[in-house]
Amino acid sequence: MLIADMRCFRCFYTRAHSLLLQSSTIPYSPIRLHLRRLSSSSPVSSVFDSFSDQNDASSSKEDSKIGFSDGKSRKAISNTKGWDPGEVVMNKTKKGKLKTVWVCESCGNSDGQWWGSCRSCHKVGTIKRFSEGSEASVSGGSKGTSFGVTEGSTGLSWLPEQAMVQPHRLTDVIHGITQQQWRFSLPGHFGNEVARVLGGGLAPGSLILIGGDPGIGKSTLLLQLASIIAEGSELVEQAPVLYISGEESVEQIGSRADRMKIQTEELYLFSSSDLQDILNKAHRLSPRALIIDSIQTVYLKDVTGSAGGLTQVKECTSTLLRFAKKSNVPVFLVGHVTKAGDIAGPRVLEHIVDVVLYLEGEESSAYRLLRSVKNRFGSTDELGVFEMSNSGLEVVSNPSAIYLSQQNPDSDVLAGLAVAVVMDGSRSFLIEVQALCSPGSTVSRHVNGVQASRADMIIAVLMKQAGLRIQENGIFLNVANGMALSETAGDLAIAAAICSSFLEFPIPHGVAFIGEIGLGGEVRTVPRMEKRVSTVAKLGFNKCVVPKSVESSLKALDLKDIEIIGCKNLKELINAMFRG
Repeated sequence: MLIADMRCFRCFYTRAHSLLLQSSTIPYSPIRLHLRRLSSSSPVSSVFDSFSDQNDASSSKEDSKIGFSDGKSRKAISNTKGWDPGEVVMNKTKKGKLKTVWVCESCGNSDGQWWGSCRSCHKVGTIKRFSEGSEASVSGGSKGTSFGVTEGSTGLSWLPEQAMVQPHRLTDVIHGITQQQWRFSLPGHFGNEVARVLGGGLAPGSLILIGGDPGIGKSTLLLQLASIIAEGSELVEQAPVLYISGEESVEQIGSRADRMKIQTEELYLFSSSDLQDILNKAHRLSPRALIIDSIQTVYLKDVTGSAGGLTQVKECTSTLLRFAKKSNVPVFLVGHVTKAGDIAGPRVLEHIVDVVLYLEGEESSAYRLLRSVKNRFGSTDELGVFEMSNSGLEVVSNPSAIYLSQQNPDSDVLAGLAVAVVMDGSRSFLIEVQALCSPGSTVSRHVNGVQASRADMIIAVLMKQAGLRIQENGIFLNVANGMALSETAGDLAIAAAICSSFLEFPIPHGVAFIGEIGLGGEVRTVPRMEKRVSTVAKLGFNKCVVPKSVESSLKALDLKDIEIIGCKNLKELINAMFRG
């Protein structure tokens, strides 16, 4: 009987040994796990345990391949009464471990390793490195995210949760809502100019980003705007506006406001960079608008990286967007720009916000242009024109005066000068084109403010189609006050200026030119002819040269005190303007 039991035990031992040897080459299976977790009451448990102790060294090499990345061995699991499937199936990350991610600062594309260029936008030198914290390093972060921020982690528990928001019918949303509820107006000349760029007013709950070069006047623009919003209008009472600065102290902002003669009682100033503290202050104050100067100076404590970094800028902007949408408070952000003129930070920043405005201007000029490049609430064709003065930005009532030079008052006419009418967005401008034909000049051609290829084409058409012998002349073209002439509506003015200088026949005052020139010498129409001619008439011009095809329709506008002259080609232009 004893011999039979020993034979049976030997067979079982041989079978268990073969299974353990096979398991070293096959994945960890439930069968093997079952064998290793036999109860202590089994007749073979002592033999099995002694054998497993001999194989611990070999099995430890296999732990990392089957999910035991946290350092736990099979023996430790075999000694427990229960087991967690997550320890077998999932690779758990060590607490406090950081993951390195490479992010493109141009398009926001992220990758797990460094590449010489971005594989999404193919730009070189835009890849930046930063570390993502694990779920243990970000308190309150959502599982599976490295730098996600929730309201609980930032102390913004007063914001409503997403689960509380339900879908609404479109008809229920727009029913009974007036234009004043969709937008609130900005009174005054300055407010009307900014409101036109915004698309007709300030939309509640909008997130607006304003960029521009250092010293261009972004803080001045927002301080004036904050004063207008806080003062209200006849239809809207006064309400608090919170102005946050992470770059200046409250005393510095107050000094600038005193210089600009701003004494609004409902304008509140606060200097801080902690976004959680800023939003808590805004929650208690319930402002009509929130202004943050600038987005590159604020930070969230629970987000990795320093203020101005890629992660901080993205997460702070996303938090401010949710604050604006939930509280219905419009938020203005100031954004720094790079050497290339783009807003600093990830490109996704411009996708998050609702409106992107750029404040532009030349260093030597006092004029500023507020241009919209993105607007979810209106058109991007609008343009605001301001002039910087000691008291801040002032609205320019006649923008065309910026680009028209001051001519000699002793002479009624000057040779080589012609006025073109161009469009920038929905606004029309009159600019002055200057030409000089110099016989025997060592320089054959030089242009400033005009596309060189366009100028070469117009000069070639004048020689071939109009018969002007300007081959031996050095031709110089310039646009007054540094304006760049980019659209084809200025072709006719360029040709008229060259003809005036070459023929030494001045063009009288009060004449404007609108039209495109083709290779055959024909004069073609351009878009928005009615808008351009109306601007010319309002500014006191008495003649306007246009394509022949639109002459009859423009005369039907019944514009007083202005003569419409139609020309089919360049020869008719010369006969109409340069015959005594």
